[in-house]
Formats: sequence, C-alpha cells, structure tokens
Amino acid sequence: MKTFGGPVLFLDRSDINTDEIIPAKYLTEITKEDLKPYILEDLKLPGFDPKGTKTRNAKVIVSRGNFGCGSSREHAPWVFEVNGITAVVAESFARIFRQNMFNCGMAAIELPKADVDLLISHSGDDDATMSIDIEAGSLTMSGGGKQKTFSFEISPFDKALVLSGGWVDYADQKY
Repeated sequence: MKTFGGPVLFLDRSDINTDEIIPAKYLTEITKEDLKPYILEDLKLPGFDPKGTKTRNAKVIVSRGNFGCGSSREHAPWVFEVNGITAVVAESFARIFRQNMFNCGMAAIELPKADVDLLISHSGDDDATMSIDIEAGSLTMSGGGKQKTFSFEISPFDKALVLSGGWVDYADQKY
C-alpha cells in the first residue's frame, strides 16, 4: 500500500495554475516520466527554486486556495506523481484538478484557511514533514520541535480511488 506523506514543500500563494505546475510547452512529451524535470518550472514565488533540494525531496505540497486552476489537463497531477508527491493540501482546489489527483491515486486534501495558516507557519522549518492517514482522515504536521494533527474528509468513493492507487487500479479490483 502507498504511503502518504514525507517532506513538505510550501507554496504560499493562491491560484497556482496548471501552467505553473507543468508548462504547456511540455505537453507533447511521450511519457509521464518525460515530464519529471519540468515540475513547477514556471512558478514564480520569492525564494522558490523549482530545481532546488526542497522541490526534489518533497512528498507533500501545502498551498492556498484554488490550487490547480487553469486547464483540465491530467499532466499537472502526473508531474507530481512522477516526482513522488503523494498529496497536496490546500484551502481549496479547482474541481477538475482535484478529481484528476484522486483518479491518479493521490490525495487532494482541503483544510480551512486557519489550518492551512498553521501548516504554512512551518515553512521555515527545514525538518517539516507530514504523515497522512487516508483511512482515518487525519494528517500530522511535524517540524521545528512541534507536532499537530488535523482532520479532513474525502468522499468515500474518492477515498477508495486513492487507496486503490487510482481509477485504473480501482476498476481492476472492482470489475
């Protein structure tokens, strides 16, 4: 079974769109793996390095509202998948992006703004990690000598997709 969690990449901005997640010029690549080096290449945030260690090591992204807005392409979740990112935690998601995450077997977790504020307060912690229990609907943020647990909800069907490894694996198991 897939483990959800690990080192956290903080992207403290709303409206991060699919072109910033994976630029459109790479949509002609033949395999998901070919997308790997271009993750977040066009994202502009103060101090953010798309080729840096924090980006390369990240397993979880924490961001603000309307994450994944823009086009409906599946390439945005795919570039996270091939880079080992298992979850994105945000105040809200663009509807199609969120469903594409679940369809690919990754978690798209929505938390209230106050909870995201608490998570982002760890952005300066070099040891910031998160463990996520999809079954229990909880995530635990650790960093800077502190630890806090948050609850979240995912619909039963989307939870089944994530726990199965995505839509294709779910269909193989059920049909």
